[in-house]
Amino acid sequence: MSSADYRDPATVRRLLDAIAGTVSRPWTLMEICGGQTHAILRAGIDRLLPPQVTLVHGPGCPVCVTPVGVIDQAIALAGRPGVTLCSFGDMLRVPGSRTDLLAARAAGGDVRAVYSPLDAVAIAGREPGREVVFFAVGFETTAPAAAAAVRQAQALGLANFSLLCAQVRVPPAMAAILAAPDCRIQGFLAAGHVCTVMGLAEYAPLVERFAVPIVITGFEPVDILTGVLHCLRQLEAGQARLENAYARAARTEGNPAAQALVGEVFEFVARDWRGLSELPDSGLGLRASYADFDAVRRFGLVQTPPPDPGECRAGEVLQGRLRPDLCPAFGSRCTPQRPLGAPMVSSEGACAAYYRYRGQAA
Repeated sequence: MSSADYRDPATVRRLLDAIAGTVSRPWTLMEICGGQTHAILRAGIDRLLPPQVTLVHGPGCPVCVTPVGVIDQAIALAGRPGVTLCSFGDMLRVPGSRTDLLAARAAGGDVRAVYSPLDAVAIAGREPGREVVFFAVGFETTAPAAAAAVRQAQALGLANFSLLCAQVRVPPAMAAILAAPDCRIQGFLAAGHVCTVMGLAEYAPLVERFAVPIVITGFEPVDILTGVLHCLRQLEAGQARLENAYARAARTEGNPAAQALVGEVFEFVARDWRGLSELPDSGLGLRASYADFDAVRRFGLVQTPPPDPGECRAGEVLQGRLRPDLCPAFGSRCTPQRPLGAPMVSSEGACAAYYRYRGQAA
């Protein structure tokens, strides 16, 4: 099948009919990934589903879940003489407690947008007189590239390269959402691209512990509707199983080579999440054997307590407790041009998706 087949209107119609013929009562499902949220809003899938089916949006935008304190550390590094702060472009406009990385660059900081952590390694090689820090933000999908960058820097003997590491893992966040006493999520559409790297094994314990269906789901309309249909069939039958509806890309075992690389460089650590607080084993931190590449250690960085979020209700949005367009500041005091929080400015943010595809009238 070509990529166009996964957007085929006739197939979409058949899946919608199958869903309508399956659902008999209200169900609430959460899609994990911000890419899935944007696909749902872009195609209007949420408005095509039967009224009994509610989709809520999860914390699967890595830029959005990065806490303000870590962003403040990156901004502080960017302001140090002799430091080059490299980041994916998404992070540059995300507000810290007082400013953002773009403003830090305008104030004279050396902030560079890169497409890959290896770009930052190359900069460190070309400019040995500068300390080059890569702001490593992302889920399991970007962790192999960050790990490869550290190993490459070590192989090249680059003593001027380090990571400000904010890598996070999806399963602990799902567990935290499900463990909440007032959780209303009855089924999950898990992020297919994460499973292409990590495989399916980490999700089976969640199914067993919380008795909720988890369906590994892709990112096109046909993928998402297939994931919804599989999830609803389980719920209507009183079942809770782990299913793979994205088998064309996600294998049960994932990518063992990528997992080995990540495991060599990183270990599980507790990590703060915007909206979810600190979660055990939810982050990836550099192992002791790679500690020389840890920017926090190299520069003696301290993370300050998170400031009062003020009007920004990103924490509720990231837990699926608040639909973005129901936030009082949405589209008026919070826009992509003047964001109050990361979900409005990130390309995977739920607030940005509502603003882009539904506008202020969402």
